[in-house]
Amino acid sequence: MSTTTTRLLAATAAALLLAGCAGSTESGDGASQSTPGTDGQQAPTSAAEPAPEQLVIDVTIKDGKVTPTNEQLRAGLNEPIVVRVDSDVPDELHVHSTPEHSFPIGVGPQQSFEFSVTVPGRVDVELHEAHTTIATIQVQ
Repeated sequence: MSTTTTRLLAATAAALLLAGCAGSTESGDGASQSTPGTDGQQAPTSAAEPAPEQLVIDVTIKDGKVTPTNEQLRAGLNEPIVVRVDSDVPDELHVHSTPEHSFPIGVGPQQSFEFSVTVPGRVDVELHEAHTTIATIQVQ
């Protein structure tokens, strides 16, 4: 192969490699993000669709101490509300809403409870055995 042919092949390979990389970028969290193609259409992404808006409350029950306590939060009507609990004792999570919700809490990490509220107003989220209000949620 001649030097000119070798250079032409190397330049073509480099151009193809760069063209293949120009279509997407890698974000810091490992999710791919696409850029629009030349036809103006958005190429599909490998990142999962965003979850609907939801309130998430992380609760820890350890050595007789509950965190958080008396949080003042807001949520939308019919919006999913998730309470994630790590606990070293069993308890009962009680949601004073219409309708009311109760969830048994076991001993262990990463317990997740989801509910939504269909009537606007003030909703208290409590632990019965610990006699503690985790949060008051203003639902609108």
